[in-house]
Amino acid sequence: MGGFPGCLWRHRLASSGEQVEWGAQLSTLAKKVLGVGSAVVVLGVLIGLYVASWATSQPNTIVASAAPPPSGGTQLTLETVAAIGPKYEPSHPDWVSYLVRKDNKWIHSTIYSVPANSVVHVTLYQYDGDSGLRNPFLSQVQGTVGETETVDGKTINSIPPEEASHTFVIPQLGVFVPLPGVPEEAKNQCEFAPCEGAAHRTITFSFRTGKKGRYRWQCFVPCAAGYIDGFGGPMQTLGYMDGFINVV
Repeated sequence: MGGFPGCLWRHRLASSGEQVEWGAQLSTLAKKVLGVGSAVVVLGVLIGLYVASWATSQPNTIVASAAPPPSGGTQLTLETVAAIGPKYEPSHPDWVSYLVRKDNKWIHSTIYSVPANSVVHVTLYQYDGDSGLRNPFLSQVQGTVGETETVDGKTINSIPPEEASHTFVIPQLGVFVPLPGVPEEAKNQCEFAPCEGAAHRTITFSFRTGKKGRYRWQCFVPCAAGYIDGFGGPMQTLGYMDGFINVV
């Protein structure tokens, strides 16, 4: 019986040590959980800021110029390029893109403002090669004045689907304009925007606007090299191969 208190004391000491060790383990686990939780919160905030920036950022709106008096209406002068280049977009220099000319400068924007119930005359310099259409329906000119376009001075109402490089399509206005590509054998082809002086096709057409509104326009040629089915990246990004027509 005399040894019992000593055994009990050693038992209590061992239990106390286990509790200290268990407490230390809990403290370490809590720190790990707190660290992971903090990292998740920070990551969530960063993702939220990125998405908010992506959703709210957009190119500047370019107001169409007045067309020459004989034709009336307004004028948009555009160009398509195989690669936007580091001058306009250092982060995506190899992305295919549209540009618009304003005050004798090429601007990286695909949002245009035009008057309601008027005629918009478009001159488009096409510097890219052909990619081909998957839907031959889009090779027909539709919704333009006269249901035609001019390519290098020749009036046409369709192009061979395999020769399409891009399209200028405003679905809500019924405007479908196929843009033939620069021949593969053409000399002096453009590498990066701006492409003045390089091999190109000159395309003109006109379309009528209706009531006020915001209308999406889009290229439907799968021309985004390196993306699944050619429809990712610049095909889904404002400022490149799609944008808005603000009818005001």
